[in-house]
Amino acid sequence: NTRVHLAEAETILRQRINHNWMEFGVTITDPSTTYIGPMVKIGRDTVIGPNTHLRGLTIIGDETNIGPNCIIEDSTIGNCCSILASVIEQAVVEDHVSMGPFAHLRKGAHLMEGVHMGNFGEVKDSTLHPGVKMGHFSYIGNADIGDNTNIGAGTITCNFDGVHKNQTVIGKNVFIGSDTMLVAPLNIGENASTGAGSVVTRDVPAGEVVVGVPARPHRKVEKSD
Repeated sequence: NTRVHLAEAETILRQRINHNWMEFGVTITDPSTTYIGPMVKIGRDTVIGPNTHLRGLTIIGDETNIGPNCIIEDSTIGNCCSILASVIEQAVVEDHVSMGPFAHLRKGAHLMEGVHMGNFGEVKDSTLHPGVKMGHFSYIGNADIGDNTNIGAGTITCNFDGVHKNQTVIGKNVFIGSDTMLVAPLNIGENASTGAGSVVTRDVPAGEVVVGVPARPHRKVEKSD
C-alpha cells in the first residue's frame, strides 16, 4: 500500500530470484547487492560479483565472470568471458572476451570471440572481429574492425560530420597507433599501420604505413616487418 511495502516486496522477489540461480549452479558472491531481472538467463558456473545489475532480456553464458560493479541490459554475453566494472546496453559479446574495468558497450556493439577491450573504452554500433585488441581510452563508433587488429590507446573514430554517421572499415592485422584519429568515411586495408598521433582523412591501401597530420604515406610494410 506504500512505497515502503513495494520495496519490501521487491526485496523478497529479488531474494527468490537469486536463490533460484544459486541452486541452479550460479555463484553470487553478495546476493544482497545483486539485482537480476525475471527475464534474465544465466549459465552454470558463472560468477556474479557484488553490485551487479542484470536487466531486461539479458543472457549470460557458462563459466563467465561478471562484476563487481557491472550493469548489463538487453544483451548477450558468451561463455568464459571476464567483464569487470562495465556497462553493456543492447550489445552482443561472444566467447572468451575480456572487458574493463570501466568499459562501455552501447547499442549495436558486437565483440566477437577473443576480443580484449581495455579500461575506459567505448564501442557503439560497431563489430570487432575475433582477436581484436582495443586499447584503453578509445572510442569506436560505426566501424567494422578486422581480425587480430590492434587499436592503440586513445584512438577515436570521428564518425559524425554534423549531419550523418559515417562508416570506418579496418582490415585484418592492422596496427592503429595510439591517439590516432580516423576521420570517416574511411577504409584501411589489411596489414596497414598508422603512426601515433596521426589524423587519417583518406583511405589507406593494404600494407601501407601512414603518419602525420594529416596522415601521409611513409612506407610499405615488408613481410619481414
